[in-house]
Amino acid sequence: MAFARMLARAPATLTPMEVNFRPETESRLQELANKTGRAPDDLVEDALASYLQELGEVRKALDDRYDELKNGRVKAVDGDAAFAELRHKSSQRRSELRNRI
Repeated sequence: MAFARMLARAPATLTPMEVNFRPETESRLQELANKTGRAPDDLVEDALASYLQELGEVRKALDDRYDELKNGRVKAVDGDAAFAELRHKSSQRRSELRNRI
């Protein structure tokens, strides 16, 4: 059963939005609301605002990195070679630690 919650506290310039949750998500949201004394609407608004901010930051970081690669400011690294090097260094470090014992 889906849970629909109207964001009734939205500023007058925004249109209220209905959000449907799975029952287990609704339950967790209500549990958190009860524990914190905050309205579920407020918790959803805060969570979504934080998620969208983080998503924007990640998108900008990826776009910036792509621009750096495209303009030649950074060099692409072969993924397989990089992981092989990490595995090699990890193996060396474990050997060094074993030799200390």
